[in-house]
Amino acid sequence: MKTWPVLLLAAVTSAGQEITVSGTRFFLDGKPFPFTGVSFFNAIYNRPFNESEEARRQWLRKFARYGINVLRVWAQWDNPRGFVDSCPTCTLYHSDGSLRQEHLATLKALLGTAAAESFVIELTLFSQESWRAGIRLQEAAMERAVEQLARELMPYRNVTFQIWNEFSHHTVPLIKIIKAVDARRLVTNSPGVAGVLTAGPDEMALLDYLTPHTSRQRAGRPWEIAPAEIRYLLARYRKPVVDDEPARTGTPQFGGPPEPTFPEDHILQIYRVWQEGGYVIYHHDMFQVPGSGAVPPSGIPDPEFSAYHRRVFEFLSRRDRYAPWRP
Repeated sequence: MKTWPVLLLAAVTSAGQEITVSGTRFFLDGKPFPFTGVSFFNAIYNRPFNESEEARRQWLRKFARYGINVLRVWAQWDNPRGFVDSCPTCTLYHSDGSLRQEHLATLKALLGTAAAESFVIELTLFSQESWRAGIRLQEAAMERAVEQLARELMPYRNVTFQIWNEFSHHTVPLIKIIKAVDARRLVTNSPGVAGVLTAGPDEMALLDYLTPHTSRQRAGRPWEIAPAEIRYLLARYRKPVVDDEPARTGTPQFGGPPEPTFPEDHILQIYRVWQEGGYVIYHHDMFQVPGSGAVPPSGIPDPEFSAYHRRVFEFLSRRDRYAPWRP
């Protein structure tokens, strides 16, 4: 049996708030956890959010009032699409796979605040948006990066690793490296764009929970299609399934809807995913087109900024009323 150093055990114990899975459910410190997230991809790189410990704490408490207890955060925010807070150095990694210490420190501070507020962070390690723009680590550098990150974050038990956003490349070796360093770390992957639900059998077997990007509006009515996709995955793999980046409102760019949408579209989809036994991360348009009326000036997905989104957040805040069985 592997023995951990006393100091490391103390750090792990003090961090607390360990996210685990059993069957198709999430648990936090051994208690059922109603995993309910929001896309906050730029959280590491957003200055107002990271202005101070108190600023982060106040934002997390605001999210919590609207039913949110998970943030989906990206390690790579260096794609050239012009999203809020993105920049060439907005990444945890140097090209050789070593970690950028200033951003790692911000991430650790975020994880500490999140643990104190009973939040979980789903950390997306690599993004297909950067990959397709030619911003790529070589496989050896990827391996170095995930090994270092797994070691650095061992004391923080409230973070899960999502290998890719909407891609699968070198995924199985990376999962094995993470697990060799930290066998208890939950690992998942988003294997492809909307409607791509699975990857190869080796990858699917290694994942602790599933995070597909279910079909969006171009495939039909997502509030009908997505719950069926979640039901299929739960029945086949018997692991927790998160509707990780569901159909959304906003610009038709970047996989958005080609026609107008309504808050009820998302409310119905979330409710039906809950009915099937899945979990949700609410996806939105509050980071994609800076300077537009859809993007808060702070760059933070403020639940109260948009009347449209507030309707959905208010529904999420009433999860116990409408889905008392979840979790």
